[in-house]
Amino acid sequence: MPLVTVSQPPADELREISARRWDELRTARPDLTPAVDLQQNLLGIVISASDAIEGKLPRLSLPPKYLAAKLARAVPILVGEPVPVPVQVLKSAFLKLCEALAAGGAGEAAEHIKASVASGQMEAGSLLTASLSRNQEAIRTGAVHRGLAPDLVWLLAELASSPFAHALQVMLLTPKTANNNDPMVEARAGWNRGYCAVCGSWPALMEVVDGHRILRCSFCASAWDMTEYCCIYCGESGEKFVTAAPDQERMNRRLEICGTCQGYLKTVDLPALSPFPLLAVHDMETMDLDLAAMEHGYSRPALREFSRR
Repeated sequence: MPLVTVSQPPADELREISARRWDELRTARPDLTPAVDLQQNLLGIVISASDAIEGKLPRLSLPPKYLAAKLARAVPILVGEPVPVPVQVLKSAFLKLCEALAAGGAGEAAEHIKASVASGQMEAGSLLTASLSRNQEAIRTGAVHRGLAPDLVWLLAELASSPFAHALQVMLLTPKTANNNDPMVEARAGWNRGYCAVCGSWPALMEVVDGHRILRCSFCASAWDMTEYCCIYCGESGEKFVTAAPDQERMNRRLEICGTCQGYLKTVDLPALSPFPLLAVHDMETMDLDLAAMEHGYSRPALREFSRR
C-alpha cells in the first residue's frame, strides 16, 4: 500500500528520542552545535504544540468517496478545503518560535515578525491558514507588504502549522473501516506520485526501510511508498536519472539526481521510519548531501501549484 502508516510515540517519549538524537549529532558534528541547539529548541516547541492540539481536531465534512475522487485526479486532499485552524494554540507556538529564532541568530527580523503577529498587524489565523494550504505566494506578498522577511515568515508559519498538518494527515489517512469497503483503501494504494497526497508538498527526503523506498513529506510528515524508480519531480527514468553516493564510505546516504529537471532527492537507509517531527534530524544530518547536490547545479523545485477551486 503506497501510503504508509508511521508509528508515533507519546510526547514524553518523543522528547527523549529527540534529545538522544540531537546529542548524537552534536558528538558526530561538533561544528554544527549552534545549529543543532537552535533546531532542538524549535522542535521542542513543535512537539509541545502537537501535544496541545491532540483531541482538538475539527470535524471535517470530507467523505471518503470525495477524498478518493480527489486523489484519483492527482489532487492532494487539503487543496481547496476550508479547514478551521486552532489559532490560539498555533499562534502561541508561532510567537515562541519567533523568540527562539531571534535568540538563535535571526535577531531583529524575527522580533519584527513576532511584533507584527502579536499586535494583529499580520493576522495569525490568515497566516496559518495560508501555510496549511501551502499558499506561499500569499504569505510572501503579505510579508513584503509589511516590511517583513518573507522567507522567515514562511519558515515560522510552516513550523507553527506543521503539528496541525500532521494531525490532520493521520486523521484523514486512517481507514474508517477495517475492510476494503472504504474507498480510501483503493485511493491510498493508487497514490504513486512524488508529492504528498495530503498537502501537496515535496518530500524532505526518502527513508529506505527493509528495501521499501518511503518518501516523507517535508510539512505534514506523511509517508508513501514510491514503487517506481524514477525522478519524483518529472518522472524521468532513463539514463539521465541516477543514484550516487558522494561519500563512498557511507553508501547508506545517497542522492537521486535528475539530468532532465536538475532536481535532487536525499535517500537514507534506516531501521525504521522517523516519527513527526524528528525527520528534521535526518535532514540536518544529511546537509552535506544538499551541499554536494547544489555544488553540481541541482536544486529542489518550488512547491507545485494546484487549482484552489
